Amino acid sequence: MANLKEIRIRIGSVSSTMQITSAMKMVSAAKLKKAQDAITAMRPYSNKLSELMQRFSGASEASGTGEKSFTNKRKIKKVLVIAISSNRGLCGAFNTNIAKEINIIKSRDEFKNSEIDFLTIGKKIKNILQKTEKIIQNDSDVFDELNYERVSKIVEKVMDLFLTQEYDHIEIVYNSFKNAATQIIKSEQFLPIPLNEKEGSENSDYIFEPSLELIVSTLIPKSLKMQLFKAIRDSFASEHGARMTAMHKATDNASELRDELKLTYNKARQASITNEILEIVGGAEALNN
Repeated sequence: MANLKEIRIRIGSVSSTMQITSAMKMVSAAKLKKAQDAITAMRPYSNKLSELMQRFSGASEASGTGEKSFTNKRKIKKVLVIAISSNRGLCGAFNTNIAKEINIIKSRDEFKNSEIDFLTIGKKIKNILQKTEKIIQNDSDVFDELNYERVSKIVEKVMDLFLTQEYDHIEIVYNSFKNAATQIIKSEQFLPIPLNEKEGSENSDYIFEPSLELIVSTLIPKSLKMQLFKAIRDSFASEHGARMTAMHKATDNASELRDELKLTYNKARQASITNEILEIVGGAEALNN
């Protein structure tokens, strides 16, 4: 059994750790509320915008006009995966789940003979991938000041890479926020834009003003920017939820360990006192004899 001093040191160390994890939990809880409100308010607009983009793009394809370059499917030779993680750790399996999903993407039949490159948003996924994969760009600093303008610049470059046929398929991988305890890994096709052929045929009878081509050419870039911005916002909220949950569990574990150490300490202290009493009694008996 460890001596009393060692146990006291361990109790102090666990107590300090528990204070840190408890503080981190409260900080993440405060940040989560703001991030959750932001993504909850954004989702209806983003989803409707994506729906309109698919609908009008489908109508554009049916009528033989519009931004075909963003919707045409090509033979997949090169793939770009936009992987979104966090800049910091201590958030459970938040970042490793992204790496697992990337391995699933790489094993798809449609990508087996394709070259796959990465654009990373988040230091953690960059650190994981840079050992074995090609990273064409890292935008981890986007979390320093998360806003639409900074995300727009990333999307403009990605769109240009697709238009110039540098990449034939672009995918987004991120954690979607469900609640503080649950994050859902999502892999979404970014480019080419997936079309709903049924909606496209239904909308072919509509009259567009000023013109379908102009509407689609304006709508597509805006919708793509909003899609990536929503994914980053989702990941940002998920990160704080995952960290809050991880720190809550760490605090509970530290509390249990501290209680066990205190029990061990009390038992060791009681044994030490008992030994001292026995030594005193034994010494007194020796003197009497």
